[in-house]
Amino acid sequence: MKWKRSERLVDMTQYLMEHPHKLIPLTFFASLYQSAKSSISEDLTIVKETFEERGKGLLVTIPGAAGGVKFIPTMTEEDVKKVAQELMVQLSKAERLLPGGYLYMTDLLGEPALMNKIGKVFASAFANEKIDAIMTVATKGIPIAHAIARHLNVPVVVVRRDSKVTEGPTVSINYVSGSARRIQTMVLSKRSMEKGQRVLITDDFMKVGGTINGMKSLLEEFNCELAGIAVLVEAEHEGDQLVKDYLSLVKLHEVNEKDGTIALTEGNYFLEGRQQ
Repeated sequence: MKWKRSERLVDMTQYLMEHPHKLIPLTFFASLYQSAKSSISEDLTIVKETFEERGKGLLVTIPGAAGGVKFIPTMTEEDVKKVAQELMVQLSKAERLLPGGYLYMTDLLGEPALMNKIGKVFASAFANEKIDAIMTVATKGIPIAHAIARHLNVPVVVVRRDSKVTEGPTVSINYVSGSARRIQTMVLSKRSMEKGQRVLITDDFMKVGGTINGMKSLLEEFNCELAGIAVLVEAEHEGDQLVKDYLSLVKLHEVNEKDGTIALTEGNYFLEGRQQ
């Protein structure tokens, strides 16, 4: 079958976007489309220029016999701000207020289009980091973790509050959770990670950082490295923060249950020098 250039461009673009951060040899495309490498190179130049002009990402060329091309999803700061604003509009609704200063977010975490954009926001921020896996705690962090993992093309590791028979042998730790300073337990299957992996930790909501600190301790038990921390919403509070170096998309400043008002601003993602 002889592919027309227009057909190659459409199919090639779709393949690259479905396989982010994967090095693809030019010989793969040449064989797939039954075309000369010179034609494939010209096609890739068109795709590269379109990606960059539209702010969809970067197409990186790796020279040499073992080289090829790699698509890296990125977002412009303007597009990231739009995502943050969209999230703040949704979170500022009074009906989301929960006792204790928390917000109801489950419906937003179940919205595929929004999660896809949030995943790309954090994947873009950590695009230059070597990341082997995304770690989160069940259950509300799972949609965010999968969204980020999709754009980084890495697996998701889910930490649980108690062990499951289907998990096999596990490693468990005790950690201090929240401002109440309660001791809780989290467990992770021994088969979840390999020694030396670099892991990005993510969570939907962070107040003091106890849960994230617990996941950091788990990484140490597995002899893995922390590649970064991505938080969807952080809450302002009095007292010491257990986690210092992290990226947040939105910050919750104040909740007034009596008036039904929620004060939100952009997170530290937008502070100068915070982006990776």
